[in-house]
Amino acid sequence: MTFGKNTLALTLLITSLSGCANMNAQQRNTAVGAALGAVAGSVLTGGSAVGTIGGAAVGGVIGNQIKR
Repeated sequence: MTFGKNTLALTLLITSLSGCANMNAQQRNTAVGAALGAVAGSVLTGGSAVGTIGGAAVGGVIGNQIKR
């Protein structure tokens, strides 16, 4: 069952990154941070919805603050 969730998360990450063509750097960083945070939160909490959402929120904030 875990394999299915990880595959879905990876598919969503790849799909969401393909829509980043018209975004500026800060928007891309926010999207990537949220996606990676969601995956990390899901993995760390064993697939918990709260962990996934929390990870996405934290990752999005961190990604938003990264300057390039």
